[in-house]
Amino acid sequence: GGFPASDIHVLPFTARNGEQIAGLVVRYRGDGSSGKKPIALMAHMDVVDALPEDWERDPFTLIEENGYFFGRGSYDDKFGTTMLTTTFLRLKQEGFVPTRDLIIIFTGDEETGMRSTRELVNTHRDLTNAEFILNADAGGGVLDAAGKPKAYNLQAAEKTFATFEITVRNPGGHSSMPRRDNAIYDLARALRNMEQHRFPVRTNEVTLQYFAQTAEVTEGPAGEAMRRIYHNPGDKEAAAILFDDPFLVGITRTTCIPTMLRGGHAENALPQSATATINCRIFPGIDIEEIQQTLSNVADSDAVEIAVLDDPLASPASELREDVMYAIAKAVHTHYPDIPIVPYMSAYGTDGKETRAAGLPTYGVMGLFLKPEDDFSHGLNERVPVRSFYTALEHWYVIINELAGS
Repeated sequence: GGFPASDIHVLPFTARNGEQIAGLVVRYRGDGSSGKKPIALMAHMDVVDALPEDWERDPFTLIEENGYFFGRGSYDDKFGTTMLTTTFLRLKQEGFVPTRDLIIIFTGDEETGMRSTRELVNTHRDLTNAEFILNADAGGGVLDAAGKPKAYNLQAAEKTFATFEITVRNPGGHSSMPRRDNAIYDLARALRNMEQHRFPVRTNEVTLQYFAQTAEVTEGPAGEAMRRIYHNPGDKEAAAILFDDPFLVGITRTTCIPTMLRGGHAENALPQSATATINCRIFPGIDIEEIQQTLSNVADSDAVEIAVLDDPLASPASELREDVMYAIAKAVHTHYPDIPIVPYMSAYGTDGKETRAAGLPTYGVMGLFLKPEDDFSHGLNERVPVRSFYTALEHWYVIINELAGS
């Protein structure tokens, strides 16, 4: 496509599960006339597993049918890698010379640990350093059931993903001789305490903007509660209403949920240990150690051991940049005039949590517009609308011209 080999870097890594993977970094050299640092554009090359016998079509063959592209990764995130690759090739073919360098960062294990992401923006920072990153694996537009655009969501923050194990140990013994202390009972009491605990309400620039704009198009108690939280983050009654909404609770506070249990070793023996896996989605700016200490305090038992798994990083929110917001609005309004651009914080995680933790402001600005009922990412028969695929190509073309064109 016209890029010199010296600007294309294939970097090998070992994933958390031991797989040999790679990252890809490509530099599109500009003339430097803007005097600004590069812009990085990010997506991930890996996909989650798919069992062909469960799918209606071969998940690893791209199939166009009934106005959709079907296939594993057609949404998450071969959509993103295709957008950025095609846009780089198109701009190069047109002779486009950006006013600052552009850098593609393709990671190799977003779905299984993000080791390549962490290495790319830390160990290989000389190749990936940028003023900010545009992430093709987050954000995007919302269509209603009739296909009419409702809003465009720009991701500017993600909650930290952290998993803890809570364990109770016991000498055990014969089940015919019960003890007053029992590992399973003790663990159950600790989990009951955690169920009743509510982490404090938190807000930042991103979530407040989200509530302000989303409240205008949300009917009923939830819309009113968002409006009240925007004007008064300390409104406990409004926070309680949002706490009962599975989609909105994660935007208001840290959440920690038990997801797995194991315990005991024989049906006729007292349990010598019982363990619960606790998955936490931590509000930006909160340290992992603070959550671990809170869990310990809430468990309220000297018998409980709490350990953090793997090596999670706290991830801050990214400040809403005027140049990025303007470029995204221009791109979105090219096809969908007048719809609102709504900043939001994800309760799920992408490579962006690693890049923000490394000090690189990151914005999820995917070009895909989708009906909620068409979201089959990680599921069966993953698909994207063909029309949205082609409008997304123009989306990225406009963004890059706006941020790095003369």
